[in-house]
Order: sequence, then C-alpha cells, then structure tokens
Amino acid sequence: MCGVMMVIGDVEKRLNKILEKEGALYFILIDPDEKNCIDIVKKVKDYADAIIMGGSIGITNLNEITKEIKEIIGDMPIILFPGNVDGLTPYADAVFFMSLMNSNNTYWTTMAPTLGAITIKKYNLEAIPMAYLGIEPIKRTAVGFVGEVNEIPQRKPEIAALYCLSAKYFGMRWAYLEAGSGAEFPVSNEMVAVSKRLSDINIIVGGGIRTPEVAYKKVISGADAIVTGTLIEDNPNMVKEMRDAIKKAGMEKIKMKENK
Repeated sequence: MCGVMMVIGDVEKRLNKILEKEGALYFILIDPDEKNCIDIVKKVKDYADAIIMGGSIGITNLNEITKEIKEIIGDMPIILFPGNVDGLTPYADAVFFMSLMNSNNTYWTTMAPTLGAITIKKYNLEAIPMAYLGIEPIKRTAVGFVGEVNEIPQRKPEIAALYCLSAKYFGMRWAYLEAGSGAEFPVSNEMVAVSKRLSDINIIVGGGIRTPEVAYKKVISGADAIVTGTLIEDNPNMVKEMRDAIKKAGMEKIKMKENK
C-alpha cells in the first residue's frame, strides 16, 4: 500500500521562496508570557521573515496574545514553537512539528508531538516537520532542564550532523540546532557547516547569538535561518542590524554557490 507524502504548505513554501531569493531567513522568537511581548513585536515586525512563538515553562493566554500579534504583523506568518501540548492555538499559521531527538525522555522525542497531533489537525495548522537538537550549553538553560536533554558536545560536531542526516531520512525538512535561550555561547560554526554539508536539509540556529557579526558567520557557515529571542527582549533596536547581517551573508552565500 502506497503512503501519502506530506504536502508542503503555504508557509513553508513562502520560507523556501525567501531562501531561494535571499539566501537566509531571520526568525524572531516571542515568548507570549513576557509582559512586553506586544511592544517587542511592534518594534521588530518590519524586519523578521516570521514570528515564532513559544516558551519552555508553560504559556498563559496564548489565544489572545496570538490574535493581537497577528493584527500587528499582517500576512507575516506566525509559527508555533510549542514547549508542550498546551502551546497550540488555532490563531497561528503553522507549527514546527518537532521531536527533541536527543532528549533522554521519550515524552519529548515522540509522546508530546503524538499527543499534540490531533489538536494540530483540529486547528488546521500547517505542520512543518523539524528535528530539534539540544547543543552544549543547553543543559544550563530552561529548555535543557525541562526537556531532559542529552546535550551534544560542541567538540563533537559530527554527532549533530548525524542527527540532521537521520532527521532527513525520517522525512523532516528542517533541523534546529539550539544552544538554549540566553546561552553563554552559540552553536559553533563548524557544527553548523558539518550538519548542513552532511544532511542538506534546512538548518536553523539559535541560542547565544548576540551580535550581527556572529549571525553573519553562522549563515556563511551554512545556516538557513537564524533565531534571536532573548537578545530582542533586551535590545529591540538591534533587530535591523541583525537582519542586515543575515541577509548580507545570505546573498554572499548565493553568489558563492553560483560561482562554483
């Protein structure tokens, strides 16, 4: 009996078109439980390619916040980045349907997405299949603690690359290399490069990215999308510089491919 391949939805098609044209994406992570999240969205709405929404320690009033953000950003997609099954709302456009592949707890690898699947279908959310990988120093952050992550050492980039390749064979089209919100340091350029080279799926990098220069190097190394969250909460005015650096690197990456 033949299986049915998951159709790529409108949000993912939009992201892929931006990638093809601009070489890199900029996602801004909004925690709905942050008191000033609406003010942050107003300041960053002209610079992000998508707003991703989620938190590691439970969410309150998600429906109301999502509706309010949607009114502010218009047709820019809101992609849910759920910390658990309660992180879903019908007022978003899509959801990263993800497995925390290197968790020590099967709840985070398979059970949570399984329990959330029926709600995703009920809400008619576009599911974007993604591997979520916890990279050192994630154990010292909230998601590392809650997700019981068996963190991948920075000195072993090939482990992350193998997870990304495994994700590709599972049918996932995206992999998120995550050092954790507010991490002391980001995922290494070498890990980004090896993971992209081996798997050739879309690589998202987040955690500990505090300057445009660091974001630029991640994209040049192979990242397809950069996520900032804590940085934007602390300094929303840096978002334009961050976007400019990401897009500059993206265009340079396109030129490098064309010249090969």
